Amino acid sequence: MPVIFSTHRLHPQAVEILERTGEYIVASAPDQETILREGRKADIIIVRAPLPAALFRDPPRLRAAIRHGAGLDMIPVEAATEAGVLVANVPAVNAPTVAEHVMMVTLALLRRFRLVDRDLRQSGWTAARAHIDLGHDLAGRTMGIVGMGAVGRAVFRSAKFGFGLNVIMATRSAALLPEEARRVDLDTLIAQSDIIVLCCPLTTETRGLMSRERIGRMKPEALLINVSRGPVVDEAALVSALQNRRIGGAALDVFSTQPLPADHPFLALDNVILTPHAAGITEDSMMRMGVGVAEEAVRILSGELPKNFCNPEAESRYRLRFSAGAG
Repeated sequence: MPVIFSTHRLHPQAVEILERTGEYIVASAPDQETILREGRKADIIIVRAPLPAALFRDPPRLRAAIRHGAGLDMIPVEAATEAGVLVANVPAVNAPTVAEHVMMVTLALLRRFRLVDRDLRQSGWTAARAHIDLGHDLAGRTMGIVGMGAVGRAVFRSAKFGFGLNVIMATRSAALLPEEARRVDLDTLIAQSDIIVLCCPLTTETRGLMSRERIGRMKPEALLINVSRGPVVDEAALVSALQNRRIGGAALDVFSTQPLPADHPFLALDNVILTPHAAGITEDSMMRMGVGVAEEAVRILSGELPKNFCNPEAESRYRLRFSAGAG
C-alpha cells in the first residue's frame, strides 16, 4: 500500500480520498528533522512546511512532492528534479480567498479599525470616536498590484469591479494582464499608488524588491499590503518607515522569519495589521486545496503525470525509476 505523508493535517474531504488510496500519515511535527525522518518511506509527500533537500538524496520510494497551495519555495525543486521526483501544486484555488483578505485589511487600515476596536473596549465610546475623523474612504484611490499570477488577477478583479478603484499593475508577464489593466513600471507604481499590494513570487529578482529606497518613495499616506513572501520587503526599512509615520500603514501576512519572533518591532506598532501567513486560509479554501492535492496524489499513484506539473525536466529520470507505470 502506498504511503502518503503530509507535513500537516488536511481537510477531512481530502483525507477521505487519500485513505481510499493508501496509508495516510501526518508528520508528528513540521520541523525539517522530523520530516526527513518520518517522510523517508513515503511514496507521496504533501507539502505545507519547508522540505529538507536531504529528503531527495536517493529516495527509496518517493514519486512526488505536491504543494498544498501554489508557491514552490517550500520545495527544493532542483534537488527533486535531480532525484527524478515530480513536483506539483494546486495553483489559483485560494486566489479569491487572498483577494478578500487584501480588501479586508485595506479597509481596516483606512478606517483605523484596530485603534477604534481597541479603544472602545479599553477606554470607552469617546476614545474610540476620536479616531473616526482620521479614517479614509477606499473609493477614488489608486491600488498598485505587483505580480500578475492568479492572486494578482483576483485582487485586480475585486479592486476594479468590486470597489471601482483605479488599478495599475507591475509585472514581467504582460500576457497575463487582464484586458482592462494598465501596466506601469515598478517605480511609477510606487510613486502613484495609495495602496501597494505585493502578490509576486519570491525569486532572486524579487528578493528585497521593496527596498529602503522604494519604501522611501511611497506616498506619505500610502499603505503596503504583503501577501507575497516576507523577503520581498526590506523589513528593517519598513519598520523604520512605520515607526516614523513615513507611510500610512501596512498589512503583513508574511515575514522574513516565520513564525514571527515574539520581540519583533512589528508587534509594537499600531499602524500595522499582522496575520500569521493566513491570507489564503479559510475552511473553504482548505477544502479546495486539500481535495486538489489528493486528486493529484491519486493521479500520480495511478501511473499518470500530475495535472499541474512544475518540474517537467524530472520526467525522464522519473520514468527510469518507475518504468513499470509512469504516465
